[in-house]
Amino acid sequence: MPRKTSSLAPSWWDYTTLDRDLIDTVAAITPEQLLRLSRPGFRVVFYDTLQEFYCAEALEYIHAWKQATPDNPAGICGPIGPTEQLPLVAQMVNEMQLPLHHAHFWGMDEWVINGESVPVSHPLSFEKCDRELCFDRIDPTLVMPDSNLHFPQANTAPFRKSWESGVRCVVMQGGQGDIKHWAFNDPLPRTGTHKDAPPTASEYRSLATRVVDLHPVTIAQNARTSGGGNVSLVPTQAVTVGPRETWMAEKVSIWHAGNHDNPFGQRLTAFMIANRIVDSSVPMSLLAEHPNVQFNYFRGGIGSCTVQMH
Repeated sequence: MPRKTSSLAPSWWDYTTLDRDLIDTVAAITPEQLLRLSRPGFRVVFYDTLQEFYCAEALEYIHAWKQATPDNPAGICGPIGPTEQLPLVAQMVNEMQLPLHHAHFWGMDEWVINGESVPVSHPLSFEKCDRELCFDRIDPTLVMPDSNLHFPQANTAPFRKSWESGVRCVVMQGGQGDIKHWAFNDPLPRTGTHKDAPPTASEYRSLATRVVDLHPVTIAQNARTSGGGNVSLVPTQAVTVGPRETWMAEKVSIWHAGNHDNPFGQRLTAFMIANRIVDSSVPMSLLAEHPNVQFNYFRGGIGSCTVQMH
């Protein structure tokens, strides 16, 4: 039986093409049931306050960077969205007087316009955000050398090489977008060999860092969360860390504050990962095949899927 057409963008794959029984099951999940979705290899954690939530997210940077030594350099791959943890990371490093000379950081993604990565001067630049909110705030005597900061560019070769250089990625952090992506690993267009079915899990997992066309929902979301709703400000392409690099990370840690994806989405991906339901129309569900995944929720941001008219 052919898959449904997307309710959001008919020429794309996305979660609205899933079976209705799965959708209805997910919408009925309570927060207590969500917490019980933990299984070996997949852990669900709740935080009662935003202070605890962002502090715990910042501590993942510290935990990773403390493991870095001259003979065993180590680092973290981090997101833009959420960003509230970034100033806390700098504050913790400075207070602890933690030297980062052998620590590394990978950015997850960056915007692309006309085939070129946006410059750091672009108002939406992710590298700009990382530097201004975190690395520029770290004591210059403690911060890692610039060569240890790896930001993806449209020419992906240097970034991909950095993942193969022997530096351990202790953890890859991420948020979750409305289209159920991490980084900009969006569902693919419904064209060519994928016209009638989305890519298989193995096909999607083979994708490395690359320049991608963004799902219309992703463009609209970034306008909402970062551009005051100005869709024309948001590029339609980006370069993103791929599943191939994601599986090089020892742990994948996803942070749900309730600001990016909605109550349904926060339930859907956890349910699919917990039950090993893998479908590339929901890219986050591929993490069911990663050996160490943690979903972190701000309890006040989980919300409800009940109908509420506003």
